Amino acid sequence: MKKIAIMTDSNSGITQDQAKELGVTVLPMPFFIDDVMYKEGIDLTQEEFYKRLTEDAAISTSQPSPADLLEVWNGLLKEYEEVVHIPMSSGLSASCETAMVLSREYGGRVQVVNNQRISVTQRQSVLDAIKLAGEGRTAAEIKEILEKEKLEASIYLTVETLKYLKKGGRITPAAAALGTILNLKPVLQIQGEKLDALAKARGKIKAKKIMIEAMQKDLDTRFKKYMENGQMAMMAAYAGNPEEAMDWKKEVESAFPGMDIHMDPVSLSVACHVGPGVLAVACAKKA
Repeated sequence: MKKIAIMTDSNSGITQDQAKELGVTVLPMPFFIDDVMYKEGIDLTQEEFYKRLTEDAAISTSQPSPADLLEVWNGLLKEYEEVVHIPMSSGLSASCETAMVLSREYGGRVQVVNNQRISVTQRQSVLDAIKLAGEGRTAAEIKEILEKEKLEASIYLTVETLKYLKKGGRITPAAAALGTILNLKPVLQIQGEKLDALAKARGKIKAKKIMIEAMQKDLDTRFKKYMENGQMAMMAAYAGNPEEAMDWKKEVESAFPGMDIHMDPVSLSVACHVGPGVLAVACAKKA
């Protein structure tokens, strides 16, 4: 029997095809669009999601059912001794807490990692888990290491429109209206479990400058030791704007020469709240 199965959800940005290449399992996240349930990467593509989002369809996030989660775990445990499951941040979804409760019935064979990651930083946690498993770590040891380093990551992002922040109640209609008139682009940050405001910029060019400066400050201060040791991974992300994203990736590569920049679409669970046209830069310490 193989030793450890690594599992995550589609919020990691890892597609089903990529999961096969990596040798991991990806649980598709469910979404309700006009009261019909779809599963990300199974019967809901990025293109279809953004098409429906811009058409003002009623879209809401959900979490995998306990039955679906248990079915996957039970299947993996027929082939593996242990499972390490890395769901999206508990601060952004209840799916992590649900998984942690369910895992108690497995006598330690299923370890759920609550390391406050989402999207490209969650993907890095999966890569870290693969590496640690290859080094012979147990599932419990992998969980401990990933949770110990959960705050060693940053995501900065800016939005194209204030419409979706207003819909989600994160800003008032009056603030959204004024911001639209003034072409204000909020810069948001995810450090730990919450999506918080960092700054406001007049236009996207200024917003991108603020994000790069904030990331540079992190690398020069919080993550200075890790940078010197070559332990930092850097990423870029986008939401339904791949052409703009390619230019953004080049900009990030220019700002951080010598760093290998991985780029993915942002998690659809995040995109629901921020809308299309997002650009993001992120970093995470490698385990």
